[in-house]
Amino acid sequence: MQTEKVVGHIVGWLKDYATNAKMKGFVIGVSGGIDSAVTSTLCAKTGLALLCVEMPIHQAENQVTRASRHIDWLQENFENVRRQPVNLTPVFDSLVAAFPSVENEEDRFMSLANTRARLRMTTLYYFAALEGYLVAGTGNKVEDFGIGFYTKYGDGGVDLSPIADLLKTEVYEVGSFLGVNDEILQAAPTDGLWGDNRTDEDQIGASYPELEWAMKMKDAKKTADDFIGREKEVFLIFTRYHKANTHKMIPIPICKIPESFI
Repeated sequence: MQTEKVVGHIVGWLKDYATNAKMKGFVIGVSGGIDSAVTSTLCAKTGLALLCVEMPIHQAENQVTRASRHIDWLQENFENVRRQPVNLTPVFDSLVAAFPSVENEEDRFMSLANTRARLRMTTLYYFAALEGYLVAGTGNKVEDFGIGFYTKYGDGGVDLSPIADLLKTEVYEVGSFLGVNDEILQAAPTDGLWGDNRTDEDQIGASYPELEWAMKMKDAKKTADDFIGREKEVFLIFTRYHKANTHKMIPIPICKIPESFI
């Protein structure tokens, strides 16, 4: 990958899009992970205003500190960057308390994890409307178009997606080129929705390089019968997630009324 050209292209695309939309800049949720670090840096490089929002919800301390140090680094290098901490933990706790109880609390763990993402989306759009900014998405190609590893109307609710055509390994390459902090480059990827240190690989059962391989194999029309051992296991993991999350990756279904009914 010609990383310098890719960076220049994305920065130009971001600036042109915002200018044509008559928007003043960008707002982004900074999590302490590589995707938000790269996206926020690319937005900062446009020279337009950038608001970095920290939105902890029972967050692991190392995620909070990585996010904070990344914003410190951005502000040291770019005059157009502001930070806005918003502690969403009490908001989340109040919402959970308002929901009816269930017999088995484990049954709603995934629902509550997605609720965290949707609270953050709501927060970002509050500031976007207040400031006249665009919400910049942080999804990469594997998450957005491979396995659908994001929350519908959560981190998937954005105005534009600067890195959605980059594989996860390519995002790391861009991050290294941009000078993103080593602690972020070396941290295991996590969606940060569980209040602990579980990683994406813990949840999915495969690493991003493995998923990228499976994505390429699927594009090449391969099937599980073409593989054995770990390769077959990874391919099945990928196809299972892709099938289950296809509803996230296609336009919202519309019930078309037959013309004869009108």
